[in-house]
Amino acid sequence: MEIYQDLLVWQRSIELVTLIYTVTADFPDSEKFGLVNQMRRSAVSIPSNIAEGHARKSSGDFVRFLRISYGSSAELETQLIISKKLSLVGGAEFDRIQEQTTVVRKMLNKLITSLSV
Repeated sequence: MEIYQDLLVWQRSIELVTLIYTVTADFPDSEKFGLVNQMRRSAVSIPSNIAEGHARKSSGDFVRFLRISYGSSAELETQLIISKKLSLVGGAEFDRIQEQTTVVRKMLNKLITSLSV
């Protein structure tokens, strides 16, 4: 890959960020500096670390940053579960975000595995 924007995992993670921003816009103001901030930071971290790792031009660095992205996706998933338990995210929204997060995590895992061989 010449540029990170060509990576499907980066593209899907950008879609996830957009989805998180849209859903958290409806959270109560009391969560502006709580879950809203945390979820957005976790989501943005995923494609940002993919881009940074790719720009390092070293497969070892790239894998390290992909692992950070994977960790951020787990963090986002945890925050999503908390949001559902607090009734901040409905069932359909939860399922949609959960599915997108799972897709991104699987793609990250495959890419990490393929680069680690």
